[in-house]
Amino acid sequence: MKKILIPLFVLLVMVSLAFKPWPKKDLKVFISVDMEGVAGVVSGRECSSSGPDYDYFRRLMTLETNAAVEAVLEAGATEIVVRDGHGAKTNILPELLHERTRLLRGVTERPENMMLGIDASFDAVFFIGYHAKAGTEQGVIAHTSSGNVVDLSINGVSQPEAGYNALIAGLYDVPVVLVAGDNWICSQVKELFGEVVTVETKVGMGSAAMGLHPKAVRQLIRSKVASALGRLDSFHPYKLQPPYRMVLKVKEERELYSGAEKTGPGEFTYTSSDLLKVMDAFNAMK
Repeated sequence: MKKILIPLFVLLVMVSLAFKPWPKKDLKVFISVDMEGVAGVVSGRECSSSGPDYDYFRRLMTLETNAAVEAVLEAGATEIVVRDGHGAKTNILPELLHERTRLLRGVTERPENMMLGIDASFDAVFFIGYHAKAGTEQGVIAHTSSGNVVDLSINGVSQPEAGYNALIAGLYDVPVVLVAGDNWICSQVKELFGEVVTVETKVGMGSAAMGLHPKAVRQLIRSKVASALGRLDSFHPYKLQPPYRMVLKVKEERELYSGAEKTGPGEFTYTSSDLLKVMDAFNAMK
């Protein structure tokens, strides 16, 4: 009887391994990094180069990015592009960032902005340090691109930065598989994307937040990145059907973008079948 059981056991193990969702090898991953959602951050001054604690928090920003990078490398990634997406795009410390990455930094007028560098060759996108959209009452430093934006909607769907950045990735059929930030952005991306892994770095309470220790957040990022990469087929690109109708509401009106219409006090509408033109209009009038 034992001679029969041993081969059957071996066979069962082989079958279970065959169906286990192993991470795809030769992964190419794009990581867009913001700052307001990083562990511990609760004020704009901490994210500003003129703030007294900026250097400390930009270090935490870099370390959170490294946590994702390390997990991606362990999953077999061969190429990782990190886009510094906050403010002047010169926050991540290049020397501290993992040496296996390529860092894209600096401001651009191109409509991809925080997603500059994305293309169809990537397998997955990660958002680190992201935050809730403008108007999120309890969100930590909640805003959408600039403090002047009241709301941005595309095809009737109100979008945080994670939303329109995911739409840009969707143009190239690349899914956003993980978002790290406060609890409010975690809820918002789940509503928008459906299947997405989130890392809650803190619970936003308006101008305050209760958060995990930075080391605990980094460990959570590593763990959840590994889990997400083990089931890449579960995620789908975030897309809306063209034409794209953008409605932008602002506090202070800017110069009207060519082709846009003023549809109310502090409200502008722009429609195009080209999402990047929509984002160009948004950047001009925000």
